[in-house]
Amino acid sequence: MSLDNSHVSQQELEQYLWGAATLLRGGVDPGEYKNIIFPLMFFKRISDVYDEEFEEALRESDGDLEYAQFAENHRFIVPDGSHWKDVREITTDVGKAIQNAMREIEKANPDKLEGIFGDGNWTNKDRLNDQTAGGHPTLKDGVCFGPPARLLGDR
Repeated sequence: MSLDNSHVSQQELEQYLWGAATLLRGGVDPGEYKNIIFPLMFFKRISDVYDEEFEEALRESDGDLEYAQFAENHRFIVPDGSHWKDVREITTDVGKAIQNAMREIEKANPDKLEGIFGDGNWTNKDRLNDQTAGGHPTLKDGVCFGPPARLLGDR
């Protein structure tokens, strides 16, 4: 990239992003990477939306936690132990934790999400070891994928 950060060419940006993706992908085959990154991004987004809707329900109810947890206040049900934050706490068998959380979310939302996370082999530690999965940039806290839930329209 040029030393002057005020302008980055399309080619420089593409080279930088490709280099970053290659570094982050590690030992995962480029053709398989999409089967990992897209489900992770969607898993994170479902958790983000759930949190946003929870906060909105808390505001509407003057802090009533029970009300904020009602399924009617959420587009998707996120079962206990299956939230993004729960998976972030796992340090061993991270792939298994991710797979279990995704399957539980699918089971809790059969009409909307059945099979949505695909059939990725999350437990294959040769492809996705604990350090790779647990340290993956999409698993970092504070990253929110997509617009706030209130901008996504009706439930």
